[in-house]
Amino acid sequence: MAQQRPIRVLLAKSGLDGHDRGIKVISQGLREEGMEVIYIGLRQSPEKIVNAALQEGVDVIGLSSLSGGYRNFFPEVVKLTREKGMDDVLIIGGGIIPEKDMQFLIIGGDAAGMSAASRAKRKKPETDVTVLEQTGDVSYSA
Repeated sequence: MAQQRPIRVLLAKSGLDGHDRGIKVISQGLREEGMEVIYIGLRQSPEKIVNAALQEGVDVIGLSSLSGGYRNFFPEVVKLTREKGMDDVLIIGGGIIPEKDMQFLIIGGDAAGMSAASRAKRKKPETDVTVLEQTGDVSYSA
């Protein structure tokens, strides 16, 4: 049986957002779950994020915004990934995002937008599979 490679995740902070504690915690948690994480740091442009994702051959791009820049940066990252043919790359985002902006950020396909008050917890720790149960506010689009 062929061994599967770990899921590759690129994490980035966009714009002038200088708060990185949360994304570093997420990074560590993903690593503990066996994912390969590439954190490219603070103050990245959408172009740099997408180019790094393309170069690294990632499966997931994770964006974080605590400064309100998500309305500009998150959609631009989505647009650039699609322009570069990266349709199979999952794009996720989080941060301090008011409920009124959740719908704005849910762009096509199945998506969930979670506020900072949301929590995910391990539901079945006795298995090798991590099942997340969403608690708190969440908006879904189908």
